[in-house]
Amino acid sequence: MGAKSFVSSWSLLRQLRGRDLLGRGSAAMSARSAHLEPRTSTADNVVSSVCPFCAVGCAQKVFVKDGQVTQIEGDPASPISRGRLCPKGSASKQLVTSPSRVTKVRYRRPHGTEWEELDLATAMDMIADRVIETRKQFWEWEADGRRTRRTLGISSLGGATLDNEENYLMKKLYTAMGAIQIENQARI
Repeated sequence: MGAKSFVSSWSLLRQLRGRDLLGRGSAAMSARSAHLEPRTSTADNVVSSVCPFCAVGCAQKVFVKDGQVTQIEGDPASPISRGRLCPKGSASKQLVTSPSRVTKVRYRRPHGTEWEELDLATAMDMIADRVIETRKQFWEWEADGRRTRRTLGISSLGGATLDNEENYLMKKLYTAMGAIQIENQARI
């Protein structure tokens, strides 16, 4: 490559000589980048979602190809985030694609030293049985002559990765069960 052709390949000169004065299009492309495709162009399905990291509720577009998540980006149609994501939201693809993600129910029996895998139906039945038993054991119809209809044996501390809708549903669920000790990490 001669000196003249080397200098003319500089993006700054292409920017000043061509129509791309802001350097956002062809002036900024190299021979390699001209052939690149975005990961989103090969998706066969796009699913709308909400970022799980805080209660702001930034909208996301999840790009899926052959049943696998290929990219997660902000949704420009969202009035909340207008297509922008914070660094945690931008990295949320790792939540679903990380090889270290736990995808099975793990259970360690009382006084046990080893974890065992359970199927989801068994784990859900165990949780339901324990909730019913705890509610029954600690149910309080009245205290100090006043009607209470509550249980002090169940409480909830929601995590910061829950969005507003999930927190609303959890509050409704726990209140319906008679729990009164309900809090969310986002308020602490």
